Amino acid sequence: MSGTLYLCATPIGNLDDMTFRVLDTLRSVDVIAAEDTRNSIKLLNRFEIKTSMTSYHEYNKVEKAEKLISMMQEGKNIALITDAGTPAISDPGEVLVQMCHEHNIPVTSLPGACACITALTLSGLSTRRFCFEAFLPADKNERKEILEDLKEESRTIILYEAPHHLKATLAELMDALGDRKITLCRELTKKFETVMPTTLADAISFYEENEPKGEYVLVLEGKSLKLRKEEKQKEWQQLSIEEHMEFYEEQGIDHKEAMKKVAKDRGISKRDVYQYLLEK
Repeated sequence: MSGTLYLCATPIGNLDDMTFRVLDTLRSVDVIAAEDTRNSIKLLNRFEIKTSMTSYHEYNKVEKAEKLISMMQEGKNIALITDAGTPAISDPGEVLVQMCHEHNIPVTSLPGACACITALTLSGLSTRRFCFEAFLPADKNERKEILEDLKEESRTIILYEAPHHLKATLAELMDALGDRKITLCRELTKKFETVMPTTLADAISFYEENEPKGEYVLVLEGKSLKLRKEEKQKEWQQLSIEEHMEFYEEQGIDHKEAMKKVAKDRGISKRDVYQYLLEK
């Protein structure tokens, strides 16, 4: 019988957010795999947890995962914790989870604090549909591609950013997406928690005079479906109705169905399309 991997969420600031279930698990497992043992020892000492730790982080995530897999295959139970929040969310833990599944090792997640969800619920923006991008990549080309994708994203967008990169990132978002609503969250669950609903333009102005401090979660309004539809209609209207009809009929779509599609694309009635073609 193999052991189990327990993904244990830890507080993102306020230690009182630790769950009883996570505490019990951290005390009962054979080993705790921690992103930074120097940071995690403070948490374990606070709750008088004596379980031994081993490091598991971005720079050893593959080779160390193999060792942890071997331990679990021998029957040992392992808890995975990150510096703050839920493991495997923008975290090397995702590699260990994938490898556990490949080796048929049970994995379970113990829910708790998660910065992206905490910020989303505080943002005042739509929570029904959202996408999580974490930190934008450092590579300029990758970054440009992602920003280009986000330009058309209609869901609420969640990003992480460090204080020393915040001003540049806000400027990039403004250039790529245009001005839109944004909520900046910092020091979540801590004494000086700040939630600032604003716009990209106003946020840029604010941080020209105020130095960013603390780790940020940026919750950004998605592009409205109405605006996307209007922009698409403008694109179609660059074609004449005849050219628009040809576009569909060349794909083998019959005349009647093509008229329906043209009317929908242009935001007009089928009767208008018919009348126009009749007059022509």
